[in-house]
Amino acid sequence: MTTQLHKPSIILVNPQLGENIGMVARAMLNCGLTDLRVVNPRDGWPSESAIRASSGALDKGVIVTIYDTTQDAIADMHWTLATTARPRDMVKEVYTAGSAMAETHNKIKNGQKIGVLFGAERTGLENEDIALASAIITIPLNPDFCSLNLAQAVLLVAYEFMVQADQTPEKQLVTGKTDIATAATVANFTDRVIAEMDDRGFFKSPDMRPTMERNLMNLFTRHTWTDQDIQTFHGVISALIKE
Repeated sequence: MTTQLHKPSIILVNPQLGENIGMVARAMLNCGLTDLRVVNPRDGWPSESAIRASSGALDKGVIVTIYDTTQDAIADMHWTLATTARPRDMVKEVYTAGSAMAETHNKIKNGQKIGVLFGAERTGLENEDIALASAIITIPLNPDFCSLNLAQAVLLVAYEFMVQADQTPEKQLVTGKTDIATAATVANFTDRVIAEMDDRGFFKSPDMRPTMERNLMNLFTRHTWTDQDIQTFHGVISALIKE
């Protein structure tokens, strides 16, 4: 039997502005998260300003559920994280966003549901809300200025969750319709360059010729060329030697 894998739920506690709820939904959907739980929104729900600010996220997958209390919002969670920038007088494990989302992936693989709590725009989470959480997330920022708006904070955490499961290579060469040139193709071109240079008396010192040929070979092999690149170089040489 296959275990149903969950993604973390984002839980906004006492958000003040509908626009911020909408921007949070937008940030979530960018990272593939869809379960948005809102506790006691000050301006009520539904919210036209939230819909406008979401850039379509509330129509394209993010589902908003309203709760009266934080305890109600996390009732079905197995592990809950509270986000806060301030030290709290509580004994709890404190994670960075990256380490918290790594642990989140592990717990999700075991069938657990994870929630991440975010507080009101001006005050953050109350101690009573943090006391309900299993652990704390603190994002290391400039200690002299660590002010994030609600959507920024959600995006940082959601991105960490997404990127740890992403398979996109950290670096890749986009070649379009051509292919990477093989070693034989590059060697053939280099041999042509050397031959044309030889015909025009470039190698004046027989003693230096092996070193110069090696340097030319190294010049062309230390780069990644495409077949189109090599064809272009052949065309340039043909044009230059044309009588």
